[in-house]
Amino acid sequence: MNMNNLDPDMVVMGIWGLIFLVVLVKLFQSIRLVPTKSAYVVERLGKYHNTLDAGFHALVPFIDKVAYIHDLKEETIDVPPQECFSSDEVNVVVDGVIYISVVDAVKASYGVIDYRFAAIQLAQTTTRSVIGTLDLDRTFEERDVISAKVVEVLDQAGALWGIRVHRYEIKNISPPETVRNAMEMQVNAERERRALLAKSEGDKQSKINRSEGIKAEMVNISEGEMQRRINEAEGQAEEILQLAAATADSIKTLASAIAAPGGQQALRLQLAEQYLQQLQGLAKKGTRVVLPNDLTNFGQWMQGPELRK
Repeated sequence: MNMNNLDPDMVVMGIWGLIFLVVLVKLFQSIRLVPTKSAYVVERLGKYHNTLDAGFHALVPFIDKVAYIHDLKEETIDVPPQECFSSDEVNVVVDGVIYISVVDAVKASYGVIDYRFAAIQLAQTTTRSVIGTLDLDRTFEERDVISAKVVEVLDQAGALWGIRVHRYEIKNISPPETVRNAMEMQVNAERERRALLAKSEGDKQSKINRSEGIKAEMVNISEGEMQRRINEAEGQAEEILQLAAATADSIKTLASAIAAPGGQQALRLQLAEQYLQQLQGLAKKGTRVVLPNDLTNFGQWMQGPELRK
């Protein structure tokens, strides 16, 4: 098509139509609906103008523009694994996660180029410096100390970056394979030591209980034997007392009978009967007999010092 044949009016109308279209697009772009928990940083002619909160906002076309959009909700940022050396020169690999949120959209836009990247780098350097002051065993025990130190350092920087660090958690601390194997052996040895200690304590307590049982049994047996002997002694003593009392009563009765009229004659008669009964056994072989000189004087045998009176 020959440009010389174009209608000037058509060209002018096309230019005005293009300008109108651009203005219409800019008008639509100047209308901003800001979501909840979001902040839009507006620049006017390249200079910070204001910050838009949640709601409806209209900008000046061709003059105002949204330079930065920030989400004010808490977000998690993974800290990539990094190698750290403990105070005892053991190389460990540490990774973690940061929980942060934007509290000042202007500082987050102009205070640092990328606050996420800056927070990750600062967390890594702080973690390395803290682990460098601890030996390997303490790195596993004092994760809270490491996390608290990282949060403290990030908070100081966050005041300038417009962010707030809520917490920092260490996900993994991975020592080298050789160190891990040595630690597993140490844990197994400690577990076996505790098992042996528990077994020995159990055996010791078992022996103590057994000896206490034997001791109690022997005490009970000895106390039972002592009580049995006491009872037997008391029984024998009672028997002797009863026998003595009976004997005394018998003697008293016999003395009374002898003292009675005719008592001495009855006594002589009973003794003579017993004497004759005893003489019946003299006929046995091997029996030795001692006889008085005068066997015919029987009455003299039966007389004693008390009977001759």
